[in-house]
Amino acid sequence: MKGPLFYAKILLFGEYGIIKDSKGLAIPYNAYRGGLKVSESLEGAAKKSNENLYKFYTHIANLKSDLISFNLEEFKTDLENGMYFDSSIPQGYGVGSSGALVASVYDKYADDKITVLENLTREKLLKLKKVFSLMESFFHGKSSGLDPLNSYLSLPILINSKENIEPAGIPSQKEGKGAVFLLDSEQIGETEPMVNIFMNKMKNEGFRKMLNEEFVTYTDACIEDFLHGNVTSLFGNVKNLSKVVLKNFKPMIPDAFHKVWEKGIKTNDYYLKLCGSGGGGYILGFTEDYQKAQESLKDYKLELVYRF
Repeated sequence: MKGPLFYAKILLFGEYGIIKDSKGLAIPYNAYRGGLKVSESLEGAAKKSNENLYKFYTHIANLKSDLISFNLEEFKTDLENGMYFDSSIPQGYGVGSSGALVASVYDKYADDKITVLENLTREKLLKLKKVFSLMESFFHGKSSGLDPLNSYLSLPILINSKENIEPAGIPSQKEGKGAVFLLDSEQIGETEPMVNIFMNKMKNEGFRKMLNEEFVTYTDACIEDFLHGNVTSLFGNVKNLSKVVLKNFKPMIPDAFHKVWEKGIKTNDYYLKLCGSGGGGYILGFTEDYQKAQESLKDYKLELVYRF
């Protein structure tokens, strides 16, 4: 048995904001992928994956929902036969490792599944998102369901609000100097503690005001600029967003990167923002001149995501 592959995802804009109903834009990232496989002799990572899938199976078997049912018998038999999730997606890096796994399990075992080939109405997208949210809550405690949705559809997704999501057309890549890139913090980030910090901050009126008036405003503007190819305006808004995040989301930025973050804003060589919940993993970078950013960040590992 070898299942189809599901890709990593990158939330370009909207981290934390989408918890509070701002816009978001997620794109598939094909450099990393995963799929279900069966092996008769499980060892190492495959054995651990099989054990985790058993726990996930229990979670799914206990879901009390009219939205979805699964072929649990087949799922269990495959697990007993040595099924595991074979993945190159780094865990705790904010690129959707659990999302790809959830998408794989839904694809293989969901009854009456919604497929990518049918006409994806808003109702179908929302239903998928809700199902994925229930499934992925096993990994994060609370999940928007967006990561698995992005991985499952392998399409860019525009989040207008919790109840309004749609596939998005993003401008095709150009062979320009500008780029979106990933910067490897070489630390693992954990989603749940970061979200808890954010929820505590939300109790503060000043933080809520900043979120609505600055963070969400710049995020929404970045998405508009990106989707319409307004590159000049985009970099202005990304710079403002980078400043707001540095000032208000410090706990989510690994300590070793506070100065690197500041340097980008001062020199305009690049601008950094959170990739996923932060706390480690990847940091997302935007630059008008990728070569200049590479020189400026020569001590770090960078990965190219998108060219302007």
